[in-house]
Amino acid sequence: MKKKNKWIKWVILLLILAAAGFFGYRFIKSKMSGNQRQQTPMTGFVSIGSITSTVNGSGITKAKNSETITLSASGTVIDVFVEEGQVVQEGDPLFTIESKGAQNAVQTAQDTVNGIQNQIAEKIKAQSGLNLKAPYSGKLINVASSISEGDEIYEGTTIATLIDDTRLRLEQYYSYAYEGKITKGMKMNVSLPSFMSSVEGEVEEVRMVTRISEEGTKLFCAIIVVPNPGTLVEGITASAWAVSSDGVEMYPYESGKLEYYNTKEIRTTVAGTVKKYKLYNYLDVKAGQTLIEIDGGRSDSEMFDLRNRLDEARKQLEKAQLDLANCNAVAPISGKIIGLSVQPGQELQMGQSLVTISDDSTIIINANVDERNISFIKPGMMVNLDQWGNATWGEITQVSLNSTINNGVATYPIVISADNSAGTIQLNSYIQYDLVASQAENILVVPVQAVHQSQTADGREVKVVYVNSANYMGEPLELAWQDTEIPEGYVAVEVETGISDINNVEIKSGLEDGWEIFIQMMSSDGYWG
Repeated sequence: MKKKNKWIKWVILLLILAAAGFFGYRFIKSKMSGNQRQQTPMTGFVSIGSITSTVNGSGITKAKNSETITLSASGTVIDVFVEEGQVVQEGDPLFTIESKGAQNAVQTAQDTVNGIQNQIAEKIKAQSGLNLKAPYSGKLINVASSISEGDEIYEGTTIATLIDDTRLRLEQYYSYAYEGKITKGMKMNVSLPSFMSSVEGEVEEVRMVTRISEEGTKLFCAIIVVPNPGTLVEGITASAWAVSSDGVEMYPYESGKLEYYNTKEIRTTVAGTVKKYKLYNYLDVKAGQTLIEIDGGRSDSEMFDLRNRLDEARKQLEKAQLDLANCNAVAPISGKIIGLSVQPGQELQMGQSLVTISDDSTIIINANVDERNISFIKPGMMVNLDQWGNATWGEITQVSLNSTINNGVATYPIVISADNSAGTIQLNSYIQYDLVASQAENILVVPVQAVHQSQTADGREVKVVYVNSANYMGEPLELAWQDTEIPEGYVAVEVETGISDINNVEIKSGLEDGWEIFIQMMSSDGYWG
């Protein structure tokens, strides 16, 4: 057993040595071969030719117009009226869903809108108080003496009490024996014991209430209005009596007290800074007279906020109404049902996509064009399309000016549109496209490898072609560096290039037809140097 293990170890060692010798030999041979490679210049000539630059690629076909209905509140499917692949017209019913959440959302949103609208209406009404006016003619009492111009004042601050003392009101009670004899508009004698005189009054209202006196008499009420000759005030004792048409003297059960016809506390309706305020007790004012002026900057800000809140609330209401309408969905556009995930009795959750309708009569393809050709691409250019051997035409409808850079190359997105009214193009599938980006004939051309990037001694970036000095009689261009080994007898000439394809490039200036040019170094084994 020991001899056998030893023999195996020797075999493994020999195999390792053999492998090392083989790979060492290959490495040395490779180095010797590399040292013996010879570089030879590849040359050519400037010629007259034509160039056609094409752009090709593939993209995903999409419907130009597509709509998806998404449920915004949970609910239960009641009916479904369509099926996958069915063609529908705009307005066709799709399904119905019962959703208490969607109904409640509409009601809540509507209540919010109504509430804010009421606040705005109240605020508009309150803003009339920026110039607070007397609601009727009368006299001011209980005027707030602590308010001055320039003070901050709050909404609801009482500034005075306005009394209408041009008339006074007297409440009197009469026996039901005079029912029908004391009527509205009837003239009454109003006795004023303290003045030992009387004035004429008029019945403003008869109230057929029932008051029982201490003696058990049934009484009704009459309101008598007494003009103020200028000497009457509230609280004076008075009684009103008259003679009926049949000669009966009608007296009240008891005397009453005169009251001012109107009494109203004047309160501010907005907050702000007092601009004008000059009021006194017992000041006579006219209806509509301004009592206080307030700077309503704060009120304006509040109104601005309210209007913004109303705009947002209306948007929420519109969304809630749309969500509810989606529960009784109709087709938003004409097209084909390409996604349907509902069936009767199904319980649905908020956010679930229910149906997608695509108008595939026109399809679009998103494509990209590199920076060399984008300047030649214009809307309206025709494009060849091919999907699984089915050839058709498309048209460029959009050309973007925003590029994306990958691996040092800038590409620009374009949109291709194609008619699919015949339904021959499959949606959401790859399609091949190609188009002629640029084309020119009878132009000077050279191989693309013959144009080199370099820099002049003064730092200017240039494109050059190395020309046989026997052809070029001008001053050679002095370069700071060159990107390849140049054979003797060739000089750098600055050129202006035009369009190009994978083989040739247009020379707009710098060269002439028939000139011999250097293209690139080529090794003896056929590889480019």
